Amino acid sequence: MATITNLSQRTPTVSIDDLLAGFHPSYRFGEVSFETYRPDPAWPTQAEAVTKLRGFASTIGKSKGGFLSNLFGKKKVEKSGMYLDGGFGVGKTHLLASLWHLAPGRKAFGTFVEYTNLVGALSFRQAVDVLSTYSLVCIDEFELDDPGDTVLMSRLMRELSDAGVKLAATSNTLPGALGEGRFAAVDFQREIKVLAEQFDVHRVDGVDFRHRGLPDAPTPLDDSAIEEFATERYGDKTYAIDEFSDLVAHMSKVHPSRYRALIGDTDVLVLHNVETITEQSVALRFVVMADRLYDKDVPIVASGKPFSELFTPEMMAGGYQKKYFRAVSRLTALAREGQTGDPVL
Repeated sequence: MATITNLSQRTPTVSIDDLLAGFHPSYRFGEVSFETYRPDPAWPTQAEAVTKLRGFASTIGKSKGGFLSNLFGKKKVEKSGMYLDGGFGVGKTHLLASLWHLAPGRKAFGTFVEYTNLVGALSFRQAVDVLSTYSLVCIDEFELDDPGDTVLMSRLMRELSDAGVKLAATSNTLPGALGEGRFAAVDFQREIKVLAEQFDVHRVDGVDFRHRGLPDAPTPLDDSAIEEFATERYGDKTYAIDEFSDLVAHMSKVHPSRYRALIGDTDVLVLHNVETITEQSVALRFVVMADRLYDKDVPIVASGKPFSELFTPEMMAGGYQKKYFRAVSRLTALAREGQTGDPVL
């Protein structure tokens, strides 16, 4: 028998242990390895990335060097981080997750936004104290969007590096160029330079297939039919059924670090009357929700506006456009799966 819930009625309580337990690769990368990665012979830097990461993995957990040993050590100390730069869709997340699976000891894997949310949920000092006990911290989709995040992540990475924690990150922006186009980066060159100095940068070249433009969003269904459509297609599943405006309003009352728990055991999301989001803060929260839904591969059945119109044209052309394009792409894929059954790639 189908189970019906309302996300807008849930207020999850998440312990620190539960919150940290979510810092692992999503199910899409739950069993990947360097052996399952298929480098394209046309792009040698892909195979080189595997070799470099294997070597980097062998250094994890070997010592707790940190700042003083780096200062007084006689030998040149390797950088504490590995940074994979490259376009969308060249396999960087696969590589990062493979490193995570191979590395020994306690380790964390999350997106850049998840780490900033973690600091917001715990406090900076508590986040540092907890993550300093890890052997490896992996940061996927590393990006800086405002001065506050620049300073925050600069301090976090520096303190973790000094504690001997190995760092690994992916991004489509070189660490020395983080923040460009989003704020007055020249005012924060010191913080950006500190970030860049933590990493050995490796460029992963390849066909940037997700930059070929956003896929066409499926035509939204008639509002009166979406619940029946969903239950006919998916049968005895757990459905979250919400009015879009109610869900958006409720999300402002739940810290983004709890969105993973908010969707919980949801198998299918049914959204009534999707509307264009016009407030930046609301839009950025929904970006986080889109990532959590995508991680869990929750099909969406929706009415109202297509997800291609979820954000305003000004947002799609502004400083956060990478976030919004990623969210639209992911939500569109989940909506297509919800209506046609096409699997999300």
